[in-house]
Amino acid sequence: MGGSPRGIMIAVIMQRILNLFLLGLGAILLLFLGRETYHLALVLFVNGDEPSSYLLIEGIVIYFLYFEFIALIVKYFSSGYHFPLRYFIYIGITAIVRLIIVDHKNPLDTLIYSGAILVLVITLFLANTDRLKRE
Repeated sequence: MGGSPRGIMIAVIMQRILNLFLLGLGAILLLFLGRETYHLALVLFVNGDEPSSYLLIEGIVIYFLYFEFIALIVKYFSSGYHFPLRYFIYIGITAIVRLIIVDHKNPLDTLIYSGAILVLVITLFLANTDRLKRE
């Protein structure tokens, strides 16, 4: 089942444009990852007080977020223009962990965030079953 030649040409052009912009986004994320590496080095080696350890932990989680988004883009190109669901779940879990680290004043909110992580972990388990795996 194929589409019309014109429709196929439009799809190919749009896919190339999408790929170009996704490469641009990947380059921007790499720059931010480099900037975050520099920031982590400053916090680790220049500051030695208690608040800097808090900043270090928050920076490491942000670092993982950048790393996961870059890995998602790499996986997109290596898997034939497909975003695996698992990577989005990993990013969601990491983002909620960062939120708990940054905003842990209200115990009820922290409990709700933890419940959201549990739901994402269950979703990750279900997504990794043989029935739902697409790779």
